[in-house]
Amino acid sequence: MTEPTKDLLAQAAALHRQGRRAEAIALLRQALAADPGLADAWYELGYLLRAEGHHEEALQAYGEALARGGRHPEQVHLNRAALLSDQLRRDDEAERELRAALAVAPGYLPAHLNLGNLYEERGDRDQALACYEQVLASPASADKAVEELRLEALARKVNLATPAGLDDPLLARAADAAAGTIGNTNARANLLFALGHAYERLGAHDLAFDAFARGNRSLLRQHGRKYDRTRQSAHIDALIAAFPSAGAGLATGTEGPAPLFVLGMFRSGSTLVEQVLAAHPQVTPGGELDFLPRLAAQRLAPFPASVAGLDDARCRAFAEEYRAELARKFPQAADGRYLTDKRPDNFQLVGLIKRLFPDAKIIHTLRDPMDTGLSVFTQHLNLRVAGYSADLGDIGHYYGQYRRLMAHWKSLHGDDILDFDYDAFVREPRPALEKLLAFLGLDWDDACLQFHTQANTVKTASYWQVRQPLNTKASGRWKPFAAHLAPLRAALGEAGIPAG
Repeated sequence: MTEPTKDLLAQAAALHRQGRRAEAIALLRQALAADPGLADAWYELGYLLRAEGHHEEALQAYGEALARGGRHPEQVHLNRAALLSDQLRRDDEAERELRAALAVAPGYLPAHLNLGNLYEERGDRDQALACYEQVLASPASADKAVEELRLEALARKVNLATPAGLDDPLLARAADAAAGTIGNTNARANLLFALGHAYERLGAHDLAFDAFARGNRSLLRQHGRKYDRTRQSAHIDALIAAFPSAGAGLATGTEGPAPLFVLGMFRSGSTLVEQVLAAHPQVTPGGELDFLPRLAAQRLAPFPASVAGLDDARCRAFAEEYRAELARKFPQAADGRYLTDKRPDNFQLVGLIKRLFPDAKIIHTLRDPMDTGLSVFTQHLNLRVAGYSADLGDIGHYYGQYRRLMAHWKSLHGDDILDFDYDAFVREPRPALEKLLAFLGLDWDDACLQFHTQANTVKTASYWQVRQPLNTKASGRWKPFAAHLAPLRAALGEAGIPAG
């Protein structure tokens, strides 16, 4: 390696540490143009490209790292699998990458764990359990990373199990592991959440709530408090101020399926709605896409202040880029009418959505506020995305701000926003579904009520729930926990939201 190349790599590493990824990528490209045989540099380039949202290029860079004999090829295969599954939605290729990782290193626990997760997303419980058992069968280790993987596998097994009672040995094993010395990690939190759900299935609601609360406290100790109520209220004020009127709209391309946005609070039924629609021959499910949040956070930063300088030409370019990215990811959608973008927190981006796609239809999922709040609290959500989710009072405050913003969007775009009530749907499916399909201009299809029989991949925390026939079990879920939910009820009340 020449000295100039060494300097380029050192500068790229420094820029990466400073968070200046685009500049680091440019320098890595220069270094690799001079010396294409640098496998580690290809790996670093793949990592940065993925972080910047350039998924196909990242996949190619990782491929170069493999072709040039990079160290730890199992890690490269794992990263390629994550890209293929999470971003590019090419799950069969992702499985091949994971199996390639295991062919190189049969005891590589992250590949077993990710393969199990892939099977869960496909609805294959037995295969998923077999993968988790592979991890659990590995010997105990002083290596904290190994023990975290074992804890994660145990959490997944508890989630998939049907305990016979509170004295079930699996629950005792999980409780002992959660009380162990590993500290506050994501894996420990996941194990506590899994225990909570297991206790809830057994009707032990006080034990369940204690486990959920401990899981959230563990996350807060690990990551710190992320939610600032004053800042969130100001952010909603800024969004309302940035989009004070509906605007005139602009002409955008009409090639391919129309984007259909499904949004609302996390845990409000958005995955169910998407699965119901996915059973219709004119709808392709896109899942939780990151294009719009990435656009707002990166190229439109600081958002929403930047909206003042957003002209029609840029809007048109962004809309075309969005369509092109989805066309690459979902070629099977080309002949359909809609492709869903089911990102619940896109409720904050409705103004931007309507600037890019003036004719866009939006499905706003609603569920009982107490059930929604409890469901958020009992699910491990990423605190960087949902910083409010680990505290009941914060959840209630966030919910109030979300409803305030949705009221604004509906005052501007009411004809294009349909409120879809989860609880009403599970009680009386046909009237709610008829209204939904009419809103979208779609013909009735009986398959939509048999959504749970689809052999597709679901990439959200609800992947097991939406594989069950419709039922009302989750409506009123909060009631056995009522004694523990005073902070949620109080915060909802302060926001003027009827609770219970």
